[in-house]
Amino acid sequence: MVCALAVGLSACAGPNYKPESAAAAKPETSLPVPSVEDMTRDQADYRIGPLDKLNITVFGVPDLTTATQVDGAGNLTMPLIGQVKAIGETPNSLASKIAAALNQRYVRNPQVAVSVTEAVSALVTVEGSVIRPGQYPVVGRTTLLRMVAASGGPSDYARLSEAVVFRTVNGQKMVARFNIKDIRGARATDPQIYGNDIIVIGNNSGRQLFKDLISVAPALGIFYQITR
Repeated sequence: MVCALAVGLSACAGPNYKPESAAAAKPETSLPVPSVEDMTRDQADYRIGPLDKLNITVFGVPDLTTATQVDGAGNLTMPLIGQVKAIGETPNSLASKIAAALNQRYVRNPQVAVSVTEAVSALVTVEGSVIRPGQYPVVGRTTLLRMVAASGGPSDYARLSEAVVFRTVNGQKMVARFNIKDIRGARATDPQIYGNDIIVIGNNSGRQLFKDLISVAPALGIFYQITR
């Protein structure tokens, strides 16, 4: 019976991520840097956050066209109209807000466009065998280890050799696997993580099954049979 259990555990312990069968994404050994459009592609109503960098274009008025950055309080400064609250706005709603302010006194029927050039506060999804799965903001440069730490760290049953990162680059869904153990031991580089990335930490189902087995073993009489 012990042998049968060992065989069962080894059968359950295989990796979930297998590049040869990854039909939904292109397997890579490393992932290219995404564009801002890639980082916000799945966030149709992307909300501008602190430190995001923006291009603001006022058509026909080049002196008002500017590249700017949202400050830590969520505001930006525009010529003529001064400080504008940008945090929580979408690019379209911020453009309408700026147009309305300009239209009050300075420019008749202004046409304004806002684009995000650096999505500092974009979101990353962390899923799988971590303590607190969920979505976490990216503020500045961050890495795989930092995002896993932000989610509470790996669970007791995490497969540290199976940290899978999904990324969309130029509309192409890509995926790569990283080994957290190797990164922690300085045997591999800690990859940079960008907004809209999805991180999945694998589960060591063999260890989980073993713990579940031990918890019910007395009721099944297994200890009695082994020690008799």
